[in-house]
Amino acid sequence: MQRAPGCRRGAGPILLLALVALAAAAPRLVRAVTDAADVFAINGLYISLGSPPLPGWTGDGGDPCGEGWQGVLCTGSSITGITMNAANLGGQLGSLGNFNAITSMSVNGNHLSGGLPDTFDSLNRLVNLDISSNNLTGVLPSSMKSLASLTSLHMQDNQLSGTLNVLQGLPLKDLNIENNIFSGPVPASLLNIPNFKKDGNPFNTTSASPPSTGPDPTLTPAPNTSNSTPPAPAPPSPSRATPPPKTTSNYPEGSTTRDSTSSSRKHNTSTLKIVGFVLAGVVLFIVIVFLVLFCLSKYQGRQSRYDRNRSQLGGVHHRVEPQIKPPPVQQSNDIKEGETPDRRVHQLSSSAAALPKKSPENQKEHIINFDQTDSDLFHVSLPPPPPPPPLTPIERVAANLIVPLEKRYIPPPKTSSSTSSASFSVASLQQYTDSLREENVIRESRLGRVYLAELPDGKLLEVLKIGNANGRISVDDFLEQIECISDIKHPNILELVGYCAEYGQRLLVYEHFSRTTLDDAIHDGKDTESALSWNARLQVALGSGKALEYLHHSFHSPIVHQNFEPANVLLDKKFSVCVAECGLAELMTSSSVTQLSGRMRASLDYEAPEFQDYGVISERGDVYSFGVVMLELLTGRKPYDSSRPRHEQHLVRWASWQLHDIESLSKMVDPPIRGQCSEKALSHFADIISRCIQRQPEFRPPMSDIVQDLTRLVNATGEESE
Repeated sequence: MQRAPGCRRGAGPILLLALVALAAAAPRLVRAVTDAADVFAINGLYISLGSPPLPGWTGDGGDPCGEGWQGVLCTGSSITGITMNAANLGGQLGSLGNFNAITSMSVNGNHLSGGLPDTFDSLNRLVNLDISSNNLTGVLPSSMKSLASLTSLHMQDNQLSGTLNVLQGLPLKDLNIENNIFSGPVPASLLNIPNFKKDGNPFNTTSASPPSTGPDPTLTPAPNTSNSTPPAPAPPSPSRATPPPKTTSNYPEGSTTRDSTSSSRKHNTSTLKIVGFVLAGVVLFIVIVFLVLFCLSKYQGRQSRYDRNRSQLGGVHHRVEPQIKPPPVQQSNDIKEGETPDRRVHQLSSSAAALPKKSPENQKEHIINFDQTDSDLFHVSLPPPPPPPPLTPIERVAANLIVPLEKRYIPPPKTSSSTSSASFSVASLQQYTDSLREENVIRESRLGRVYLAELPDGKLLEVLKIGNANGRISVDDFLEQIECISDIKHPNILELVGYCAEYGQRLLVYEHFSRTTLDDAIHDGKDTESALSWNARLQVALGSGKALEYLHHSFHSPIVHQNFEPANVLLDKKFSVCVAECGLAELMTSSSVTQLSGRMRASLDYEAPEFQDYGVISERGDVYSFGVVMLELLTGRKPYDSSRPRHEQHLVRWASWQLHDIESLSKMVDPPIRGQCSEKALSHFADIISRCIQRQPEFRPPMSDIVQDLTRLVNATGEESE
């Protein structure tokens, strides 16, 4: 009976321990859920970075703290740090003001572009910010002056510009702005920062702004009041007495010595730069002078040969009968009849002997009319000079070249004989297309409009009229491009049959295959009866893939399509494929993109990231476009659709992270084909898409591998259906 109270006393500590354990576990339960505002902020950051393949990251929801997203540091339920150094990130920083408690952010060594967002007002807890070694541009936003806790700021190796005034008053202890394009005077308060690096910027160091930097006022008086060696440590102290007291009172003595030494080094560096520029200018001037002298010598040599030929032609002029002057219209006949003047023609070489000859009886009374060639030279009949020496073949040919200048006709540099494509006239194409009427437009593209043409025998053709932005190519370059396109022969590629380059027009004539495009079949046939079946979509992907494989792997230099999209994939009633506009990448200019209609601008969503960011064109860019088209075949969605929820508007961003989840993948499938394909085939198709739309081009497979995978998938699907 006496142990009962003892037992009750023993239960008390056990209960207390249980409560302590529960209290210790409670913060972990709280930490498992990230603050909603921080989730929204990091989702926006992920989207603005271009939805990179970061483990755990997503643009819609998620739990960064609970799921341990890569590079995310949390304290409790708040995101306090983001570190993504050298992660090969692109895009922009986007809005950062939605982070409530972030204290550190480091994204150095990436490919971020654009300007800094003006959303730093609420980041008063931010202590460390590292955005160095990117491609950031623009000026520092005014909201940066609100970073009341910022002690470390690294912005080196970017293209930032403007002044540093917004950084005044910040508690910075470590500031690195090297290798940018900042200008203007450096605020005096920044010079007190213990670790301040600013080399590689075009700061204003003239004496017009003495308060900006301490060393500036010393540049002028130093040579006059101190020794002849500027870097010596003794002169800085007296030279500091010359500036206004306002400047000197802000710095201790040690800082003054250091600034003066830095000023001397900067002065020497500036002097070396000036000397280098002067030497470079002198060398450039000498090179230009030599080039001018060389051109003058070549011109004088050519002029002397021309004068010598004219003097020799003057010897022939004594036989000209001035009273007989045929009209200029008859010039061509006179020239043809007068190309071999007399018996000296037998002394010419084989090159001159090939010229047309007159009959022997007409050679005695030979007349040459040079009035159209150089009328001022031959108006006066000269007395007969002594017989000239025999003409050499070279001189005779040179004289013959001067005669036909007025009658010369300049044809196109290359004729249809150099290519298998026929040359059409503008008049004939206007007749075949009914003067390019609007009713005959069958599709539009980034290059121009495509018209249906009907020949007199009833055969149908397609005429691509290249727009003005792309049609400014010269005739030579255009015909050279025609030669290249004429070599493209493949059953899945629309064949070129002719061209027209008259009157500044640039038109291409193709065989007519079909009015229906893959874009029409996917987005205009949404009902179950007219929609493309799963097997048909596989056949379309395989056929268009074979076309790109042929372009990439069948020529000495790969041919890049650069405009592969559903609007350029033509389908007939049996779902056979013909890819249009192959080999025309060089005709597309950057200026043409700005003149596209809204519908045509959507085609840019098929472009690879390296083209959108840097204008890089390669066959791996075609692979990316092919992956987007395959994703469109799978989902039935356009690459960009503003009518959908924000996180679903960009097809690649929305779908890329779901391609490896069979449950999410099944929900993504276009409703008309759900249930027509097995999970295995669907997963295989999604795997091909995922490899094609990799952000980095080196991770995308070549088209030959993609065609092999699609061929195996089509064969396996056929066996399953049997």
